[in-house]
Amino acid sequence: MLLYNSLTRTREEFRPNVPGKVSMYTCGPTVYHYAHIGNLRSYIMEDVLEKYLRYTGYEVTRVMNITDVGHLTSDADTGEDKMLKGARREHKTVMEIAAFYTAAFFDDCKKLNIKRPDVVAPATSCIADFIRVIEALLEKGFAYEAGGNIYFDTSRLKQYYVFHDFREEDLEVGVREGVEGDANKRNKADFVLWFTKSKFDDQELKWDSPWGVGYPGWHIECSCISMKYLGEYLDIHCGGIDNAFPHHTNEIAQSEAYLGHKWCNYWFHVHHLNTNHGKMSKSSGEFLTVSLLQQKGYDPLVYRFFCLQSHYRKTLVFSYENLDNAATAYRKLTARIAGLQKEAAGELDAEAYDRLKAGFCAALDNDLNTSLAVTALYDVLKADTTPATKLALIGDFDRVLGLSLIDAAKALVQQESAGAQAESDDPAVREIEEKIRQRAEAKRAKDYALADRIRQELAEQGITLIDTPNGTQFKRT
Repeated sequence: MLLYNSLTRTREEFRPNVPGKVSMYTCGPTVYHYAHIGNLRSYIMEDVLEKYLRYTGYEVTRVMNITDVGHLTSDADTGEDKMLKGARREHKTVMEIAAFYTAAFFDDCKKLNIKRPDVVAPATSCIADFIRVIEALLEKGFAYEAGGNIYFDTSRLKQYYVFHDFREEDLEVGVREGVEGDANKRNKADFVLWFTKSKFDDQELKWDSPWGVGYPGWHIECSCISMKYLGEYLDIHCGGIDNAFPHHTNEIAQSEAYLGHKWCNYWFHVHHLNTNHGKMSKSSGEFLTVSLLQQKGYDPLVYRFFCLQSHYRKTLVFSYENLDNAATAYRKLTARIAGLQKEAAGELDAEAYDRLKAGFCAALDNDLNTSLAVTALYDVLKADTTPATKLALIGDFDRVLGLSLIDAAKALVQQESAGAQAESDDPAVREIEEKIRQRAEAKRAKDYALADRIRQELAEQGITLIDTPNGTQFKRT
């Protein structure tokens, strides 16, 4: 499998540290508000990656953090804690906010068929781990205390800007958005590992530490949670492209300084979901949620289908027109599958099965190209093979795509059956069906004049008869 590695900026053959096993870490949500559909695009594509790795035979352990403390409104360690901001907005405690929006996040994931990670760890459950690693960084000379806070010393690194080629002057106040001055820093790129009471005295969540009562910085959380549950060598780290700097950059700096060796081999970054007005974000105060899409009548899986039609490394533009197109395509797709379920299944065609599956795998082996994987799904529907083969392939592919196609098609068949039953209970329908039966008998008796007369009588009532290989159908005109 070829996978684009953001760290090397190249597509590389994926080889895990331990053959047959994959350790995978996902940056989880900061649970101060609902996740918007741009956030969820990242989790959908990460879910496809995990499911495809499992599909190809890997044993995957996936870990996700929940940021319930420490993430400031600026990723550059400035502004107030996002959790505190959410608590003030809703007049609740920070932990009440965290519990509510964590549940809301996983509810959205369930609606989108996103698998829950094997380990979900709130930052507040790992405070002792953060303190232990920070102590080690201080002992190794990679961190220092200033103004009551503990900072990571980026000057000790051979290379800090691993994802981008920033210049030092790019970090001047007023040059890069969100960067504010901090007189405690020895270097502009240094970042906070631990805040004490010297900063944000109104912070609700605080813990004792060797440096005073305080709370962790956002960046240290992911490093420690990953190492706690996945060990010293990580295969894949996932997240949105906006986390590459400074968050993931800082993760690499502190993790490798602590470990003394390379930490993570592959970095998987999903690009933005944009609207016509630019990147979707909570900071603007205008963002779309799964619940809002549902209120507007959209199945959440239509949004997942919409995301799969684009490559994860391309910016995806959201509009209701584009979503409507995806909804139409999804309905047509399930209708075609429903049609297959009504046909005589036939035998499984092993040669066709293997050939069509190879096309699906080739698409995903090419840097998780979900757009081509969806094309492979349509190739199955068009293929000259048995319904049994097609249905088996669709069910197999959906283990990765997560679109619930077989279930949606079954529901459509049941809906049509229930509608047909309701029609058959209608006296007017029963009368038409009796006329159709009489006409069939007249044709068998070669009384074509009577058969034509029955057809004409029904036509005068606005009923058109349609003779098909499966019998005579009717429609109202």
